[in-house]
Amino acid sequence: MSCERKKEELEKDVADIQEDTEIDTEATEDSGVSDVEAEEFERLNLKAEMEELEDKYLRARAEIANIANRSKNEREQLQKYRSQDLAKKLLPSIDNLERALATDVADDQGASLKKGVEMVLESLKQALKEEGIEKIPAKGEAFDPNLHQAVQTVPATEELPADTIVEVLQEGYKLHDRVLRPTMVIVAQ
Repeated sequence: MSCERKKEELEKDVADIQEDTEIDTEATEDSGVSDVEAEEFERLNLKAEMEELEDKYLRARAEIANIANRSKNEREQLQKYRSQDLAKKLLPSIDNLERALATDVADDQGASLKKGVEMVLESLKQALKEEGIEKIPAKGEAFDPNLHQAVQTVPATEELPADTIVEVLQEGYKLHDRVLRPTMVIVAQ
């Protein structure tokens, strides 16, 4: 409910109270009740109505403050995670650039091309880092289903204890505390 609407409701309530007070005054004049009793009755009515309006006013102020706080929190969340959709769309391109770098080249022209791809990849990674996007550490770490997606298991050994990540198949990324894409891994069981 907007501030102006609440203000209009409060003004309407005050007008209704004034109207009721006029009716009460007319009724006491006709009933033969003394002026002192009528004034006391009217004062008590006004006091009760004033307390009711004050309560409505305080509740309206609290609601407005809550709306402002909720709006501020929503804006902060939007700002914090604004680059999430773009990052999700760029991750496959980064994967492709990393695969291109993994290929062997035999001549100078291939090496130059590989160097260019490496520079593009590094600039993309730097841009992601500036936005708060980082790789999820995986190889040799303990498996965490919140961060990793196990696609295969291998038998555990003395060197590879159970629930340890053996190999990373696809890198995972997170934006601050939110996972954009889990790391696809092979886990020792």
